[in-house]
Amino acid sequence: QVQLVESGGGLVQAGGSLRLSCAASGRTFSSYIMGWFRQAPGKEREFVAAISWSGGSTKYADSVKGRFTISRDNAKNSVFLQMNSLKVEDTAVYYCAADRDSNYLARVIGEYDYWGQGTQVTVSS
Repeated sequence: QVQLVESGGGLVQAGGSLRLSCAASGRTFSSYIMGWFRQAPGKEREFVAAISWSGGSTKYADSVKGRFTISRDNAKNSVFLQMNSLKVEDTAVYYCAADRDSNYLARVIGEYDYWGQGTQVTVSS
């Protein structure tokens, strides 16, 4: 089983920054597309960002484009989400996810095969 372990969530003031990390187990991590999703209370889980296995291609939700940056370090089996200019509406549980078999950067939850436990990000006004 692939284990995704997240860290970096917490409470931050609006306008501030936070960096989420997700450490993945498994020797095949480098071949996985990695993504970040989030889910606010009472809302559906939504796509945030994705990154190709090489790190050469990224995709972002319109709501975070220009503020969030996804990156990965395959040598460390890790993926990151740098969140800048945080807004109250960014408050959610953030999940990292791995897509083992897609050849594109999927925005759909069902395309991802492995999920982290989720980490709470709370942005205060």
